[in-house]
Amino acid sequence: MINPYYDHAGITIYHGDCRDILPHLEPVDLVLTSPPYDDLRDYGGHGFDWKSTIDAIVPIIKDGGGCVWVVGDETKNASETGTSFRQVLYFMEKGLRLHDTMIYSKAGFAFPSIDKYHQTFEYMFVLKRETIKFNPLKDRRNAYTVRGGDCKRQKDGTMKKGDKGGGRLADFGQRYNVWHYKIGGGNVTKDKVAYDHPAIFPESLARDHIYSWTNPGDAVLDPMMGSGTTLVAAKQLGRKAIGIEIEEKYCEIAVKRLAQEVLPL
Repeated sequence: MINPYYDHAGITIYHGDCRDILPHLEPVDLVLTSPPYDDLRDYGGHGFDWKSTIDAIVPIIKDGGGCVWVVGDETKNASETGTSFRQVLYFMEKGLRLHDTMIYSKAGFAFPSIDKYHQTFEYMFVLKRETIKFNPLKDRRNAYTVRGGDCKRQKDGTMKKGDKGGGRLADFGQRYNVWHYKIGGGNVTKDKVAYDHPAIFPESLARDHIYSWTNPGDAVLDPMMGSGTTLVAAKQLGRKAIGIEIEEKYCEIAVKRLAQEVLPL
C-alpha cells in the first residue's frame, strides 16, 4: 500500500521513484510523459536509468492502451547522443509496437546552432500493444475542397486510375503527424506557477495527445510528471490521471495547478 501525495476528483499524485510505485498501480489507458533528455537538465540531482524505467512502465499499459514518449537528445562532443532511438527500440524489445513516429515542431529555438541547422523539433513516439484508440483531430484546413482524380502508383511504377473522383471535401481535414506549437513564456501554459519547472511542454500538446488516444473517463499516467502538465490536461478533458514525481518541489507545483477550480486554457 502506498500513500498518495495528492488525491482529489480522480487526480492522484505520488511522490517517489516511479520504478518503486508503478508495480502497485492498476493498468492505465495511456502513458504520456517526457523523460529527462540525457544530462541536458539537472532535476534535483536525481539520476535517470531509462532501461529500468521502461521495464516498469510497459506492464502498466492496458491492452488497447498506449504510450506517448516525448523525447529529444542532448548534443555531446558536437554529436547527438541518439538515446531517443535506443529508448524506443527498447520499448519494442519489451513487447510494444511503434504505432507512429510523430514530430513536436517548435516555433523557435532555445540556442542557436553554429555548425548545423537550428534545432526546432523533438520526437513524439506513439507506442501500443496490439491496438490503440484513435480520435483524430480534424483542424487542418484543406488546400482544396474538391476531390481530384483517384490515381495510385503500382509496384512497377505505373499509375492506375481508380473509381473515385470529384465530390466536395470538408473545409478541414485530419492533422498530419507533425504538430506545431509556440514555445516560451505565456505560450506553453497560462499558468505562471508552472514556470518554476525548468522544462515544461505545452499544455496543448498534452491535451491533443490525450484527446487522440483516450476517451472520457479513461486513466492517463505520467510517471515523470514534472510540473503536472499531463494531469492538468487530463482534468481539462474529463479523464482520470495519475502522476509520479521524484522531486518533491515539483509535486508542490503540480498540486498548486490542480487545486484551481477552473484551470486556465
